[in-house]
Amino acid sequence: MNIVIVESPAKAKTINKYLGPNFKVFASYGHVRDLPSKDGSVDPENNFEMNWLVDADSKKRLNEIAKELKGADKLILATDPDREGEAISWHVLEVLNAKRGLMKNIAVERVVFNAITKKSILEAMDNPREIDTPLVEAYLARRALDYLVGFSLSPILWRKLPGARSAGRVQSVSLRLISEREHEIEMFDRKEYWTIDGKQKSTNGSEFSTKLWSIEGERLEKFSITTEDDAKLVEKNIANSDLKVVKIDSKPAIRRPYAPFTTSTMQQEASSKLGFGASRTMQVAQKLYEGVPINGETQGLITYMRTDGVTMTQEAIDEARIVIKKTIGDKYLPPKQRFYQTKAKNAQEAHEAIRPTLLARHPNQVRSILSDDQYKLYKLVWCRALASQMEDAKFERTAATLETKGSDGKVYGFRATGSVMVFDGFLNLYQSSFDDKTQDEDDRRLPKLSLNETVKTLEILPIQHFPEPPARFSEASLIRKMEELGIGRPSTYTSTMSTLRDRNYVRLEKKRLIPEDKGRLVTAFLENFFEKYVQYDFTAKLEQDLDNISAGNANWQEVLHKFWVPFNALIQETKGLRITQVLDALNITLGPLVFPEREDGSHPRSCTKCDDGILSLKVGRYGAFIGCSNYPDCNFTRQLGQGNDESADSEPKVLGIDPETKMEITLRRGRFGPYVQLGEPVDKEKPKRSTIPKDVDPASVELELAIGLLQLPRTLGNHPEDGLVIKAGLGRFGPFILHNKVFASLTKGEDVLSVGLNRAITLLAEKRAKVHAQSIPIKILGEHPKLGGEVGIYNGRYGPYVKFEKVNATIGKATDPEEITMEMAVELIKAKEAKTKKKPTKKKAAPKKKTTAKKKPAAKKKPASKKKAATKKKTEKVAE
Repeated sequence: MNIVIVESPAKAKTINKYLGPNFKVFASYGHVRDLPSKDGSVDPENNFEMNWLVDADSKKRLNEIAKELKGADKLILATDPDREGEAISWHVLEVLNAKRGLMKNIAVERVVFNAITKKSILEAMDNPREIDTPLVEAYLARRALDYLVGFSLSPILWRKLPGARSAGRVQSVSLRLISEREHEIEMFDRKEYWTIDGKQKSTNGSEFSTKLWSIEGERLEKFSITTEDDAKLVEKNIANSDLKVVKIDSKPAIRRPYAPFTTSTMQQEASSKLGFGASRTMQVAQKLYEGVPINGETQGLITYMRTDGVTMTQEAIDEARIVIKKTIGDKYLPPKQRFYQTKAKNAQEAHEAIRPTLLARHPNQVRSILSDDQYKLYKLVWCRALASQMEDAKFERTAATLETKGSDGKVYGFRATGSVMVFDGFLNLYQSSFDDKTQDEDDRRLPKLSLNETVKTLEILPIQHFPEPPARFSEASLIRKMEELGIGRPSTYTSTMSTLRDRNYVRLEKKRLIPEDKGRLVTAFLENFFEKYVQYDFTAKLEQDLDNISAGNANWQEVLHKFWVPFNALIQETKGLRITQVLDALNITLGPLVFPEREDGSHPRSCTKCDDGILSLKVGRYGAFIGCSNYPDCNFTRQLGQGNDESADSEPKVLGIDPETKMEITLRRGRFGPYVQLGEPVDKEKPKRSTIPKDVDPASVELELAIGLLQLPRTLGNHPEDGLVIKAGLGRFGPFILHNKVFASLTKGEDVLSVGLNRAITLLAEKRAKVHAQSIPIKILGEHPKLGGEVGIYNGRYGPYVKFEKVNATIGKATDPEEITMEMAVELIKAKEAKTKKKPTKKKAAPKKKTTAKKKPAAKKKPASKKKAATKKKTEKVAE
């Protein structure tokens, strides 16, 4: 019997059918081991030794595989054909080899296939190899790097920049790209310029357009005409002048087809043409790769979708040429087949491009068995792959130069361009979104013109322009930029995007990535104190080093050592920085963002609320904000991204008069954002306030909405079960329902001002059911072996945990709660006690000192001291 390991259960089921009764196929469900999220998982002092952890689910599956291997002849590792796939095979084999005597007399083979078809699978089985050690070492180096950067940098961020979540080797560089683009947009000078367009008629009566090209033989630049007066003067000089054709250039032009898809180009085109995000594209592609039932047999429709190669196999090229000739026509088939090379840095050329497994399978043939998303993506892949072997599109481009003498005696040169498609070639089947957006201005017909022909001027049009700033990155364009710079890999692009959004460093708005203030702060911090490590060239060079490891040209531990020594030295140096030093540096770096120039010419950092205060970045529990140096005498604050628009603080906007209290309701902006306020403070008593919901634009807030917000929390009615009041309110974490001390959050899109009693009762019931489920133990382990008292395992808000008396010790997502033993639970309790027992001591130290100063006799304190001693004794027992 031969045991085969693949990654997904869907793939296992399909391959099992192809291989027959002498094979059993099992799925690893992806990676089976990972580095635990704690210090010490990578040990630089011990040659970067890694301490791997097998998660509970994987442990069960590996035990099943080990059971089947007893008496088996061969273990075949058939995971994906990339670096991650190689690593999974290595991990599986490492775990199995660690089981004493299990792998004795069992042959081990590694096979790879690029498509899930019977032919590809059987060919792979006939051509086994060993595990690619350099490829595994490249994976180890990459994983160690990501761990060392994340676990070294992130704690620095937490301490020096409250509110920041994490940093990462690729994540932080990607964030820098997004933040820098936003800075470019903010600093962009929208300088006015003008162009002069003309509308002419040829002698045969055909109208066409021209553009002023030169004056007195000197070619015009973009900003040659910058004011309306200058444009109007040119118009006046040539308003009634006919033009003479002085030069005609006609030449052929061609447009070549694009290479078949790589991961990044597929994501870019799916985003532009189909509106798919990167994650959605990869999920659909995974389904197409793993296959769909066709004629009773599951067949993969596309080749492996994580690749940066642009080549197709000779067999696929031959098939494409046959399909082109048969279905599109002889004239669309070039005399020779086409070969492509990638332009991306550090691409792994050995991998094949993404293509259909059978190019003769037209998208319409599988339309009925695919979902809409699958059909759209398959059609895109099919068209792109086939078009890559088609003829060039051919054009004839014509440029005519026309001149006239103006009333000022100067010679004005105009230019007219046009293009005619002579042969559509590959465009018959596929047009890239890049072509859609970059159609040349000369892609229009020109009438037939003759040299020295005089054409009549119908109109001269001065047109005002303001240059557009660079566009914000979409997911697709950011991936393209990362690929150009050699940052990251196809397998990491999607997870990088997700991480940036999950950390609230960026937000996706109208399919464009916009950096949040938190993200820009992190970027500014890293640029100031870890500049080298967020440089694009440095990150790309590191990717090149990793590729050298995979090619067997570099030692992975030497590459890590070369990186770690200076990086760790910088980490230790940065730990000593005071927060004031960090903020001073960020005040300078982020100056144009947080302290822009003011229209009245006053100093950008002067406080508008007091006379002599200086504004500066401050950090609080919830992140950074702008505050005054005269705090607490001056309590001026504003949010980071508010610029110098302090009017919301110094000059509240009056929305109207409250009909009940007859007091003014104002819209204001504070440290935590916009809010509405009823009246003014009286005798230090704070007036009633209400925050504005996050999904409401402050500029759109009117009196009616403000009154409703100030009436929160509002009573919805009584609960039918106990008769207690149910209220709806707005808190720090958004809108909520409250009943008998139980809070339930409203879902996105629900209005706190209109939500009804029935919906509130439903939300409360769902919340109570969830809380009840968490109160039921997953498992009771029994009495604590030393201290007595029940030890149990429960499900909590942040995952499973061990509970003993008042100690709750988190288990961690990587560990299956069912696998926890009493011994393991006691260790977790011990660690939790050791971690928390210092905190109360610090808090109690100050009060004790005060009490001693006031009252020398401390007789009443003695019982408390005994109690403390008893508690300490009990804690020591736990620590044992």
